[in-house]
Amino acid sequence: MKYDYLIVGSGLYGAVCAYELKQRGKKCLVLEKRPHIGGNIYTETVEGINVHKYGAHIFHTHDREIWEYINRFAEFNNYVNSPVARYKDECYNLPFNMNTFTKLWRDVFTPAEAEARIAEERGEDYTEDPKNLEEQALNLVGRTIYEKLVKGYTEKQWGKDCTELPAFIIRRLPVRFTFDNNYFNDRYQGIPIGGYTRIIEKMLEGTEVLLGCDFLADKEKYSALADTVIYTGAIDAYFGYCLGALEYRSVRFETEVLDLPNFQGNAVVNYTAREVPYTRIIEHKHFEFGTQPKTVISREYSSAWKPGDEPYYPVNDDKNNSLFARYKQLAEGEKKVLFGGRLGQYKYFDMDDVIASALNAVRAL
Repeated sequence: MKYDYLIVGSGLYGAVCAYELKQRGKKCLVLEKRPHIGGNIYTETVEGINVHKYGAHIFHTHDREIWEYINRFAEFNNYVNSPVARYKDECYNLPFNMNTFTKLWRDVFTPAEAEARIAEERGEDYTEDPKNLEEQALNLVGRTIYEKLVKGYTEKQWGKDCTELPAFIIRRLPVRFTFDNNYFNDRYQGIPIGGYTRIIEKMLEGTEVLLGCDFLADKEKYSALADTVIYTGAIDAYFGYCLGALEYRSVRFETEVLDLPNFQGNAVVNYTAREVPYTRIIEHKHFEFGTQPKTVISREYSSAWKPGDEPYYPVNDDKNNSLFARYKQLAEGEKKVLFGGRLGQYKYFDMDDVIASALNAVRAL
């Protein structure tokens, strides 16, 4: 059978494309190499709790059009992301705000006092032209915040010492002089009631989906099935890494069910001390205000990526961006293939960005 579009990947980008093209009367086939749909926003039910299998996903956007679009497929609750940072035996609110400052410094109570203390600390370590992440962080927030809340977490996340990381990674650390723990400034945010998988199911309703199919294992055969291919996998993998592999950071999860109703009292707790091997613990039930008798937690371990691992975060430094530009030139020569999504475009996207990018791609098609 011949299709108008072959869509490789059933994550959010591929699912939005499939839905929109179906609305336009196009016949699509979706290939997914995993045994389930949804890509990295897939949620599975464990002990009555919707578990984010590939890491926490919190929907947030300032774009009313995107918010109304995603609400076609799910009802969202009023979850507001307010993570907690644990440094050894101390806990602090994130992002950096007056709740953080008044606990860090016992003699700080007002925004003016907090600004003065941070300015004082900045002055002690100020570098005119910061060459690395450590120097940049010290310029922005001073040594106390850097040592307790930035250094260890960042080094675990990227697998390098802060003095080896480029300054641009934290060019804009969020620092607020209000008592506001809301991590995102976006007007709209929440978690879909019932989990993200239901959203993808609704988007793919009426579209043929083949699970456990690796497009790259027989690219020519699958490509011949459609006039156009929408490819959401890794762009370097599509070309057989012919120019070399792009770099990513990967994440390993340790998930367990605990026989108690509440483990940490918050959905997200970051562990900022370098000696703690994981970056954070997610307690999934708190995303949906669960009251189940048990709870499910996931410890997240950041790790180096190699071909065969799941790529999560593109390493968008100068070297990798330059390599991606060369792959993008190759991609432009593939006349029947559109490369999209986080892996196809080698760019970290929030979910609202994914939807906007997919909608723009379909409009262009």
